[in-house]
Amino acid sequence: MSDVIFRVAARVDLPAVLDLLADDVLGRSRDVGTVDARYERAFADITADPRNDLVVAEAGGEVLGCMQLTYIPGLGRHGAERLLIESVRVRSDVRGQGVGRQMMVWAVDQARAHGCALVQLTTDKSRHEAHRFYLSLGFVASHEGMKLAL
Repeated sequence: MSDVIFRVAARVDLPAVLDLLADDVLGRSRDVGTVDARYERAFADITADPRNDLVVAEAGGEVLGCMQLTYIPGLGRHGAERLLIESVRVRSDVRGQGVGRQMMVWAVDQARAHGCALVQLTTDKSRHEAHRFYLSLGFVASHEGMKLAL
């Protein structure tokens, strides 16, 4: 797909982003496609934070994918900044058409332009296709991630 553009999400994109987040086995168990006060607050917090970008991939006026980019300053790696990529989703009817690859290449380019020394992401252990995808982009499964649900 060659006519994909990337832009920071606007409030009008929120329903489409929520639909993307809820459009898989794991997402259905933790997200809903209905905008409510909690999603509104989270969206406002993300857009107000200069170190966060909620990005949508769009073609023909339709949202095809989304991801959240968070720039993290750190002392490690001699004070290097890193980019954390989260909530990567591609609409199910366009998966396999290169949208996800374009999204990730664009995000890595943003990290380079921002002066980041590292790009990192997490992916659920059950997402075997996602693991193959990220490995094909040059990501390395170098760390074991852990989470504590609260």
